[in-house]
Amino acid sequence: MPERTPVEALTKAAPAPPAGAAALAIEASGVDKTFRIPTNRITSLKERAVRPFARPDYRELRALRDVSFEVRKGEFFGIVGRNGSGKSTLLKILASIYRADAGTISMDGHPAPFIELGVGFDPELTARENVVLNGVMMGLSPREARRRLDAVLEFAELEEFVELKLKNYSSGMMVRLAFAVMIQTDADIFLIDEVLAVGDAAFQQKCADTFHGMRDAGKTIVLVTHDMATVEEYCHRAMLIDEGELRYIGDPEEVAQRYLKLNFERTAEQPEQAFQGQTGQEDARVLRAWLEDSAGGRTSNLERREPIRFRVEVEAINEIPEPSFGFNIANVDEIQVSAFGTHLADGEGMAERLTPGERARLRADIDNILTPGRYRMGFWVCRNRNFNDVVLRVPRVLEFVVYGSVWSVGVVSLEAEIEAQPARGSES
Repeated sequence: MPERTPVEALTKAAPAPPAGAAALAIEASGVDKTFRIPTNRITSLKERAVRPFARPDYRELRALRDVSFEVRKGEFFGIVGRNGSGKSTLLKILASIYRADAGTISMDGHPAPFIELGVGFDPELTARENVVLNGVMMGLSPREARRRLDAVLEFAELEEFVELKLKNYSSGMMVRLAFAVMIQTDADIFLIDEVLAVGDAAFQQKCADTFHGMRDAGKTIVLVTHDMATVEEYCHRAMLIDEGELRYIGDPEEVAQRYLKLNFERTAEQPEQAFQGQTGQEDARVLRAWLEDSAGGRTSNLERREPIRFRVEVEAINEIPEPSFGFNIANVDEIQVSAFGTHLADGEGMAERLTPGERARLRADIDNILTPGRYRMGFWVCRNRNFNDVVLRVPRVLEFVVYGSVWSVGVVSLEAEIEAQPARGSES
């Protein structure tokens, strides 16, 4: 495991939450949580009879390790991390679903958790009965829960299904109902896990509008998500958890970049792959092709704006007079981005030939203006300094991913200086 970096050294100035939000809503200090997972469980009377003195074996999974952070009142606070990092466990501890093994959590206000789809719902009860039941569980009186029934059903767009039992609801209908109940509570702190993706596009937009309204109204919201665009759009601050440890807390854009980098760096090694289109009957063959990172290691993932450092080694099978090399970049939809080419040079000028068994190494460093996505590199070898006289063509010599959080469309992200001013007077 990499050496842990002190959080204090990583924290930088973050966008300030709304005015008047200096008081703390949540204060967590040194939170630890470990799960015991059985590896050798005795599940039958026969096993017990055969092995009367056997004891079940366990392995420990440390979900959280000394996690400390603060959330101010009125703050929209994001928690991000890879699957299994401990972020949902932390949210369940905040919601009192789990109990921490060590550490303390102080919460100033009544929380409303929205963590798992259908938690607290009884499938044998109708929507009407479940709304009242969940409202009471979240702190409303039965009378107040019934009074808010119409508002819940209107938001969830389920007025026609109020007497239908929940076991007959679709997952989308259920998540709409659960979210509508949550926003009707008088909670001070909202704890939300990323379960809203179940809803359709129209409902997700309604949730987005609600988030904006809650943030602008000064509600305290803690959101666990994998969507970095949501983090950058809504959150005043965010934190990154990895392997149960707090890695960074502060600016949402920085958290998003660190999250993406952490994800892609762990899958960055370029795997060995067959070169599509290379049959072994051409006059040359590709021995290896790869991308390099800034340290000279192999990679298959590049952060946005990081140069594309393409390297390839080829070997001549037959003599290739006046060899040239070219390559192109295309996205997954086979939209061509660009193409480049060069002739073989031997230090004194253009090389006259590649003899059988002779090798050539090609280096190309390219400015990376690609938008996030998956791309492939094509490669070819030509003779007689003629790019139409091809002796080897490999349409997919390697693939790579460009990652990063950016609001853009298309294939490339171009820098531009844009200005808009009102037209005044009667200028023509």
